[in-house]
Amino acid sequence: MHIKLPNRMDNILRYLKLKILPKRLFFRTMLLIFIPLIVVQVVSIVAFFDGTWGRVGYRLASNLTSDMAMVMEMITKSPNHLKDIKQISKKNLDLEVKVYLNKDKHKAVNNVITKTKNEMVTGFLEKNLKKKFPADLTSVYWNRETSMLTVFIDTPERLFKFVTSSKNIFSTSIFGFVAWMVGTSALLFLVAVAFLRIQVRSIADLAKAAEDFGKGIDDKNFKPYGSSEVRAAALAFIKMKERIQRQISERTQMLAGVSHDLRTPLTRMKLQATMLKGQDKEDMLSDISEMEKMLEGYLSFVSGEGGEASTFIDMNELILSVLNKYRTKDAFIRYKTNDQVSAIQGREQALKRAMTNVISNALKYGKTVAVALESNNRKLEIIVDDDGPGIPEDKREDVFKAFYRLEESRNKETGGIGLGLAITKDVITSHGGKIELQDSPLGGLRVLISIPL
Repeated sequence: MHIKLPNRMDNILRYLKLKILPKRLFFRTMLLIFIPLIVVQVVSIVAFFDGTWGRVGYRLASNLTSDMAMVMEMITKSPNHLKDIKQISKKNLDLEVKVYLNKDKHKAVNNVITKTKNEMVTGFLEKNLKKKFPADLTSVYWNRETSMLTVFIDTPERLFKFVTSSKNIFSTSIFGFVAWMVGTSALLFLVAVAFLRIQVRSIADLAKAAEDFGKGIDDKNFKPYGSSEVRAAALAFIKMKERIQRQISERTQMLAGVSHDLRTPLTRMKLQATMLKGQDKEDMLSDISEMEKMLEGYLSFVSGEGGEASTFIDMNELILSVLNKYRTKDAFIRYKTNDQVSAIQGREQALKRAMTNVISNALKYGKTVAVALESNNRKLEIIVDDDGPGIPEDKREDVFKAFYRLEESRNKETGGIGLGLAITKDVITSHGGKIELQDSPLGGLRVLISIPL
């Protein structure tokens, strides 16, 4: 059942969810365990305070107050037996009692006036004293260092001073209870952390295997583990990967056969064309050459360099090797290196072909080309600028389509068949990156390639 909230409240909840809730599954799961655990602890401690500990504390304080009342009554009725009453009180009731006449009251109070009070320790006793001796002045002092209580009961005739241990009114079981609760909660938390790490690690490994496969990296050591749901997802991923690999292999074999079958008649047509004379011969050879070029481009595009193994590549060296091919050209080439960029993992020949397509296009339509290699936010960025005619903004998505050509701004006689940028995008995407076309500061086109490190 979905409860529809007002738009403003829904926006507030969405904002809190994005800003407060952790992003990672491990911390979200720990939050689901930690919050109920804290709630249970708080409820248990509150229930203990209001229930067991409160009743025990009140009963202990009531017993001590009754003992004091009995001793006071005995002293009042038999003042001549004060010494004996003191001994009996000390021995049987753990109460040290002193009696002061009204003229000596200030001396007794001054000796303990600096002692501390604590509501948790003396609260129940103070309430019982007021209830038991409503007509008298009562006060309680607690010495934290010695854990001794001093109780004054000021009657019209005399002042009674009682000294006893705080254990007679304060149950120390609360500390054991809190320690037990905190200890068991910490143990449960540690067990939950260890267990969740294993479960989350299995999901993270599955995500890493899927990401690597998307980049063309085949991790043969990946094995399903974790909960049954995660294992089922991992097995489904492995089966899907095998089906995709099988389809790629079958497609590559089929295309190799098609390439062989098509090259044979093209070769025969070339031989026949050589027997012709004049303009017909040149036109036919030109058409056959264009057909061969289109066939090579198409086969390269659909094959996707799928058979190449993934290795670690130094992009500085790769770009320099591409630029060195065009150093003899009339165009002016600038290259900004970045030696701090770490090597990336990918298919070297595929990336080299993609960079060749981009740089050759820039050199074909511009006289000045600037290439820069940068690292930004865990991404490798390759920027290629030229001062050519550029590409209209509304056509920049279309140029990545296979066989698409900008006949209005690009010369049709350059020999291109409209597959260069399509192949480049396919290669960059297969490495987990993206390619964008923007306006260049040089006045032409900027090609921005981003590949995750």
